[in-house]
Amino acid sequence: MTDPHTHPTHKLDDPVVRALAGPNPQQRLQAALAIGTRAEPHDLEVLIDRSRNEPDFFVRDMLTWALTRLPADEVVPRLIAELDSANPQGLSQALHTLSKIGDARAWEAMDPAAVGTRFIAHPDTEVARSAWRSAVALVPGEDRENLASTLVTQLGRGDVEMHKSLSRAIVALGEDLVSVVDERLRAEDDTVRAHAMATRDMFDDPDAGFAHALDAAKRVAALGSETSV
Repeated sequence: MTDPHTHPTHKLDDPVVRALAGPNPQQRLQAALAIGTRAEPHDLEVLIDRSRNEPDFFVRDMLTWALTRLPADEVVPRLIAELDSANPQGLSQALHTLSKIGDARAWEAMDPAAVGTRFIAHPDTEVARSAWRSAVALVPGEDRENLASTLVTQLGRGDVEMHKSLSRAIVALGEDLVSVVDERLRAEDDTVRAHAMATRDMFDDPDAGFAHALDAAKRVAALGSETSV
């Protein structure tokens, strides 16, 4: 039985395709650029496959660009299928690329109301961060509040860079949703409370230094805990 994701017209002896799997990242970058420039649908599978395994950030970014150059009617359903991947990088890249394409059909596959926190709370850091950004990019207006309520469940997770990514995603949903963050200001966990405070500050001043705001919020949260004791 033929794999429905395999395009029979793809030429395995294509030198550009071979270069995409070569040892030199600059050559792989040029190969991804060439594939994106020619924009032939039969390259879809090789781009998806390489996205799962490519170690270089800049090459991955070019792979995403190449995928955006192909017909959305073919690429979007294939990327949605890739969301079932057990490969964290493949999953992260699929989410990232869907956000770049911006096709509304992808929302249903990542809507927390439909799939829960499967992506947003994914144990892999890069998958989770890609899921936050992608969800914010694709969410319809009427689903923003539900998405914000799901995103705030991740407050306090990870290091300062992860905190900043999450805060930016929440703030990008719109200042009318600040009350969703306010609910977490009373959390028992100091880290969650501090992250909520820093996110609240970002609503007021998106350009403020996040690390400084988080440090200040941690001090306030710690003082609050001491007072309650």
